[in-house]
Amino acid sequence: MAKFDLSFDPPLMNAAGTLGFIPGQHGPVEWSQLGAFVTNPISLAPRTPAHGVRFSAYPGGFLLHTGYPNPGFSQALRRYAHNWERSQIPVIVHVLAHGPDEVIQMVRRLEMVDGVTGVEVGVDHDAQPELVAALAQAAGGELPVILRLPTERALELSTVAVQSGAMAISLAAPRGVYPTRQGELTQGRLYGPAIFPVALKTVKELVNLGIPSIGAGGVYTREQCQAMLSAGALAVQLDGVLWRHAGYKIFSR
Repeated sequence: MAKFDLSFDPPLMNAAGTLGFIPGQHGPVEWSQLGAFVTNPISLAPRTPAHGVRFSAYPGGFLLHTGYPNPGFSQALRRYAHNWERSQIPVIVHVLAHGPDEVIQMVRRLEMVDGVTGVEVGVDHDAQPELVAALAQAAGGELPVILRLPTERALELSTVAVQSGAMAISLAAPRGVYPTRQGELTQGRLYGPAIFPVALKTVKELVNLGIPSIGAGGVYTREQCQAMLSAGALAVQLDGVLWRHAGYKIFSR
């Protein structure tokens, strides 16, 4: 049984991949405004940055492809566990895994790290329901489990995720394709205000199904954050707005 719950005060956090691996003393965020800090994605083996075009702006947002670079799980523990233990806000570690065996290896070790109060498991956009169930079951233990599902498939996969042990689901930025200036097509995840209506609709439909959900996608204003919460979201994750100059001040007004 998990020894922590998923209550967030305030009900606001960063999305995985937006603010690094540790909550820093200096940066674009006033940490007291967040109810939790979510790490960059961490995989069992190291990952290098994506090659080729990684950023393309379009009206209403941008496409980003990073490859989720990270030093690998063991190295991440050596580098960051001390900071997680000393963090003034709860830390949720986001793990990337090829299968349940990798999830078990990482989560069991995270259970021994003070300061880590939850785990978020990333789910690939093409994952089948059987794999989603296996990932949720593998992550179950002392830490509450959030499964981050593809926004496009959240309604399809959310029920099996929760029935298999996830305490909540969160939404990954949707994937898309956009032409570069040279006319080549690049693919990646989509961010920006244009995503918000789709994200809000998804959260509303998940809540109507009785799925505990953390809203995310295109939240750039305090009013949009409140709309997510009013729709029934447990909390809201911020992404692109955190990369704008002084974007954190939006929610302090």
